Formats: sequence, C-alpha cells, structure tokens
Amino acid sequence: MSVQERKQRERADRERLIVATARELAERQGWDAVTTRRLAERIEYSQPVLYSHFRGKREIIGAVALEGAAELAAALRAATRDAAEPRDGAGSRDAAGPQDGAGPQDGAGLWDGVGPQDGAGLRDGAGAQGWGGSRAEGGSRARVTALARAYLDFAARNPAVYDAMFRLDGGLAFAREDTPAPLKDAFAAFLETLGEVAGEGVHPALFTEVFWAALHGLATLTREGRLPPADAERRTELLVDRLAAF
Repeated sequence: MSVQERKQRERADRERLIVATARELAERQGWDAVTTRRLAERIEYSQPVLYSHFRGKREIIGAVALEGAAELAAALRAATRDAAEPRDGAGSRDAAGPQDGAGPQDGAGLWDGVGPQDGAGLRDGAGAQGWGGSRAEGGSRARVTALARAYLDFAARNPAVYDAMFRLDGGLAFAREDTPAPLKDAFAAFLETLGEVAGEGVHPALFTEVFWAALHGLATLTREGRLPPADAERRTELLVDRLAAF
C-alpha cells in the first residue's frame, strides 16, 4: 500500500468515526448536544482535524442523513421481501424489488428532483389489479403493510437519524438533479412496492410521495405524543387500506 493510499484510508476511517460518534451522541442526548468541540474531544482529534472533514455541524447532519437513508432503503426492501407469500405461489413477480423496474435512477419523486410528469418508475395505472387476481392483491397488501411498519419502526428506533434525514438542515438537495444517490435509492425502495398499488390513472411517484407524507405524519405525531401509541397498528392498517389500490 502506498503512502497516499494509506492516508486516504485513514481519512475515510476518521470520517466514519466522526459520523458514528455524532450519531451516537445525538441519539443519546439530542442534536443540540452535538457540537464540533464535543465531537473533537470524543474522537480525540483536534477541531482543525474535524473541520478538514466537515465544515461544520450542518455537514455532519447531512452525512448522518445519508447513512440513515441507506439503512432505511435496506430495511424497506428487507421487509417487503420477507412479506412475500410463497404459499400462494407468488414468485419473484409478486416480490417487488430493484429488478422490478424501479431502481434508484427510476425513482422519480420528491427526494430525487424528478417530478411525476417525467413518468419514471412503474407507470401510470400499474395498480395491484394489473398483476391479476386475489393472489396479487394479497401479496401486494402484505408488502405495503410491511413497508409501512418498517418505516415507522425505523423512525421510532432511530429518532436522531430520522430528524437528520427529514427535519434538520443537513445541506442536502431534495427535489433537484443533484440529490445524493442514497436519497434517490430510499425513494426507489418506496416506489418498488407502492408503484404497483397507486391505482389506475394515478402516477406512481406522486402516490408514493403522498403515502410517504402520511407515514411521516404518523411517525412524527406519535413520537411527539400527539397520537396515542396504543392505536398505532390500527392507524397503519387504515392508512394502507384507504390509500392503496388493491
């Protein structure tokens, strides 16, 4: 390994350490407790070293947000994959995934800067009825419900990361051409499942935005104590039944 390669690896390791430390501190004490001074003390590097990686707290929040977006995408895909119903003969066609035509580059919508008019992702009218019969309906319902639960669970288990992603200014571009790839992929993870239940004549990306907004509202209001947690599961089922076209 050359000297340059070693320096690059050490720099990458330091950057991961900064992000992990900020994330841990934020989850324990909130983002107000995260300062460059405290981070420098915890990672045992000087503040100038920290500033050589991030220009300030805003960029650190953005880095945590991107890490969270990658984790959210993985959680959504795992949940929808596990919700497939092989006992009904549902194969890969029912198990929506990246190969089903909605990859990061196809996930048009709020997060990646491509509006519904661009027609990316699963096309208009690609509702569950397009797969034919009750088998597809049951499989789609199971996947959408699993996706909703996985999202709400992620938000509840990672409140500081969730805030970095959707409530704080991390300097990230939303709804623009230069939206970072992890955000695009997170939206694509939604679209892969929700695109097939948008309903006839409804653009999948637009439906996905509305469904995500509803989930965000549930996650935020529940965490703030505005909604009683005892009815959380009933709300999730009601959201799925009322919005998705099965």
